[in-house]
Formats: sequence, C-alpha cells, structure tokens
Amino acid sequence: MDRVAGEPPGPVHPVAAFGKLMTRVERLLWADRRSHGLIYATIGVAIGAAAGALQRSTSSAVALTAAGRELRLVAMGIAGLLEAGDIDAARAELPRLVGRDPSELDESGVAAAVIESVAENSVDAVVAPVFWAIVAGAPSAMAYRAVNTMDAMVGRRDERYLNFGWAAARLDDIANYVPARLFAALVTVLRPRQAHAIWTATRRDAAAHPSPNAGVAEAAVAAAVGRELGGPLRYGTRQEHRPRLGEGPRPAASDIETAVRLASQAELLLAAVAAATWLVARRRRALTDRS
Repeated sequence: MDRVAGEPPGPVHPVAAFGKLMTRVERLLWADRRSHGLIYATIGVAIGAAAGALQRSTSSAVALTAAGRELRLVAMGIAGLLEAGDIDAARAELPRLVGRDPSELDESGVAAAVIESVAENSVDAVVAPVFWAIVAGAPSAMAYRAVNTMDAMVGRRDERYLNFGWAAARLDDIANYVPARLFAALVTVLRPRQAHAIWTATRRDAAAHPSPNAGVAEAAVAAAVGRELGGPLRYGTRQEHRPRLGEGPRPAASDIETAVRLASQAELLLAAVAAATWLVARRRRALTDRS
C-alpha cells in the first residue's frame, strides 16, 4: 500500500496528528528530569497502542507507519539536483532527511548524508514497522511509530532534551535493535558477493557509531555499495566526529541511486518473506482444521 499510494496528506496523516498532540503533552510535562520524560514517553506509547487497537487491521497499520516510498522519492530528488549541478538546492532539500547542518557540505558530503539517511530510515520506516506488526499486530506497529516519532521530537542530545528525551531515545534504541540487524541481513542476502565486506564493516565500524542501530544499517549499506560513509559532521554549532564506515572512495551523486535501489529491493524481499510466512502458516492451519 505504501509503495503504490505513499503516505496520506499531512493534514490528515495520523503520525502528524500524533506529533501535534505530543507537542501539547510536552508543554504540560516538560522539566529537565528523566522522570518527566518517562511519563511523556509512556503516554505516547499508550496513545499509539490504543490507536492500533482501535484500527484492528495490521496491514493498514503497517501502511500508515511505513514511509519507504517517500524516503526514496526525496533521496532521488536530491540526487537529481546534485547531478544537475544545483548544490544549493540540494543543500536546501537535505533537512527533509537529516538534521545536520548542510551549509558547508560539498556534493560528496550531501551524497553521503542522503545515503546514510536511506540506510538508517529504511530501518525506521520499513523494517521496524513490519517487525513489530509481526510481533503483536496493529497495536505494536502503531506503538513503535509513536516511539520513533517521540525520539525524533525530543530524543536530541541538546541542553533542553538531554534528560527529558532520555526515555524516548532509549526506547527507540531498544525498538530498533532487532530491525537494524534484520536490515543488515536483508542487505547481505541481496548482495552476496559483498557478504564478507558487509559482515566486516558492521562488526568493525558500527560499534563506534553513537547509535547502536544506525551504525549497523549505515555500515551494511556502505559495504554493499563499496563507498566510505561517516566522518565529521555538524549539528548547528555542535561538531560530531562520527566513525568512518566501510571502505572505498567517498560517495558521489550517482551512488545515491545505487543505495536507493538497494533499499527498495530490501523492502520487496521483506514483503516476500512476510507473504511466504503467512502462506505457510495458512497452509498449516488448513491442515490442522482437516485433522
């Protein structure tokens, strides 16, 4: 459903509505304390799970919580701007995918940021919603999206959210732990010739990344496309020294399409595995009923 129709318009998107609601909750609860952030996160998870329970349809819940199509469209749009030589427009579009400061990034820096976002958000926006839907249906999928949205809103490590956003950030780390490694496994299956390089990069480089999950996804994609990702970046006035991920030359604009194609194939493979699992389970139930 997401691949064909994409996300609902912003004014009626349930995730956008949830974000507005949690902004109001934040205004009521904010204090520079982890306990207040824990209450905030608990409320958000409860709202997400309740919305999924009311919705009942697991397939619809995944369609609403997945955003792989939009991720790939934005990434390819930036790739087109880079290939047309419009670096300023590409920088202007980059904040739709990442939070880093794009003002001083050259073509390779923008390309690296896009590829890293495609890798990380393929976990957040594709693999994780499906994984949690399989675990416990629509309530689980919607609760996951609530956690991921709260992390984007308050999980930043700045002065305001260092304590208040701690619970949301830790919940997001826990929720994405298995999906990130499942994504790396999908990438390995899709690129068997690079399997050793993918394994090496995820084992050697991912642990140095500040995120226990983004590093795994980004290292896997870096090795699969044969490019080096990571390195220093800036969030406003704050400089971060991220680890180098993978081996090879720094990425160019043309490498974005390679990464996007890989992410799309991973989504299709995941859908195929889910469908095959459902068919096997249905067959077993039919045999049991006959018995």
